[in-house]
Amino acid sequence: MITAERMAAVDANAAALGIPRKQLMESSGNAIGRAVRAEVDPGSRVVLVCGRGNNGGDAFVAARFLREYAVETVLLGKPETISTSIARDNWAALQAATLQTTTLTDTSQLDDIELETADCIVDAMLGTGVTGALREPEATLAGAINATDTPVVSVDVPSGIDADTGEADGIAVDADCVVTFHDTKPGLASLDIPITVADIGIPAAAERFVGPGDLRGFDREPSSHKGDHGELLVVGGGPYTGAPALAGQAALRAGGDLVHIACPASVAETIQGYSENVIVHPLEGERLTPDSLEAVVELADEVDVVVCGPGLGSHDETLAAVASFFNSYEGRAVVDADALAVVPDLETDATLVCTPHQGELVSMGGQTHDDCQQRAEIVADYAAEISQTLLVKGAYDVITDGEATQINRTGNPGMTVGGTGDVLAGVVGSLLATREPREAAAVGAYITGRAGDLAFEEVAESLVATDLIGWLPEAITTNE
Repeated sequence: MITAERMAAVDANAAALGIPRKQLMESSGNAIGRAVRAEVDPGSRVVLVCGRGNNGGDAFVAARFLREYAVETVLLGKPETISTSIARDNWAALQAATLQTTTLTDTSQLDDIELETADCIVDAMLGTGVTGALREPEATLAGAINATDTPVVSVDVPSGIDADTGEADGIAVDADCVVTFHDTKPGLASLDIPITVADIGIPAAAERFVGPGDLRGFDREPSSHKGDHGELLVVGGGPYTGAPALAGQAALRAGGDLVHIACPASVAETIQGYSENVIVHPLEGERLTPDSLEAVVELADEVDVVVCGPGLGSHDETLAAVASFFNSYEGRAVVDADALAVVPDLETDATLVCTPHQGELVSMGGQTHDDCQQRAEIVADYAAEISQTLLVKGAYDVITDGEATQINRTGNPGMTVGGTGDVLAGVVGSLLATREPREAAAVGAYITGRAGDLAFEEVAESLVATDLIGWLPEAITTNE
């Protein structure tokens, strides 16, 4: 089962793997043709009612596979308003092949289609990506389709039905069967009609490996205000100063609006000196201790996400303070570096994304394996055991919450340099403010690795962690 949003991501990932969207549309159209053949015999009159998106494009293809039928393809709108290039190409193919097509730009033309005389109607008006009440002319067409006694085949989901919830905000097509693609959609489970799931050739890798399709959701609403895209607190520093500064700057470059850094007073001035864009809060002493907790808790209560660990060190007092903090904290956090040591013994209501490398994973009580696929299974079991999300860094990163698992393949050996893990922690923390934990971890791994790849193309083995921060904007916007 796959949600509409996830399906869109998988579709884009398949394209990035070299499976052209046009090829997927061809397979989808073939599947629609098979569904029609199962409903009516050759020679029957079939009317394809098509929207201007890829759902309609699938039906344009189906018309070519139904040459033994009397097929009429009806486009709701003007051809020049077809919204995707592949759908436009397939509409043009119908014209070139002189197959019967009709454009309906006004509901007053509805009688010209003669839906009531059709032997089968294909509903390809709207697909899984459209929610809310049907607009015109789709609403009127849905009513007209429902008024017939003709068998109706809906493409992907009946128009007007929310693919994720199965609910309709107003009128919806009353389909007799549905042909959906790749995997069933959650909302279809509530429909008491036959559902056919057609394999259209999307490889398992499009779901297994993080890809550019997973980067959806970075656009900001014009009415956004400061803080809407995340306010973070980095708890770090003491023995080290660069790590928390790297995490904080990376969080900003990944889209966070405000970044605070809570660090021992002994290094606060140095950390502030790295960037004027972060807000530094000095804590008493030369390292994090239980005496600092009250101040940390107050700061954590005012932000969306805490990133804990960069540069903290492993002093017993520091680890005790970290454990005490998480045992009382109920928010979201990224746990990195030395702070990972306390995770196995925590009794916390916090939602954690833990970012160990394989050695740190073993120290936490987990296991690893040389084979990436077997490592993914082992890590998933451990994530389920500790009931938290894991991002295990390596040549291939494993991201899992114990239920779903992805593998990230971006990145390069130049990223073994110190500080890249701190950049990753900041990026994941920024994303965790607005996304679910596993998604934040997967997308964070992908764009950090992609930034590393872009930096490596320019500086090769001279790569340093700060190079990644500069390349994050392009890594986020690239679709390769």
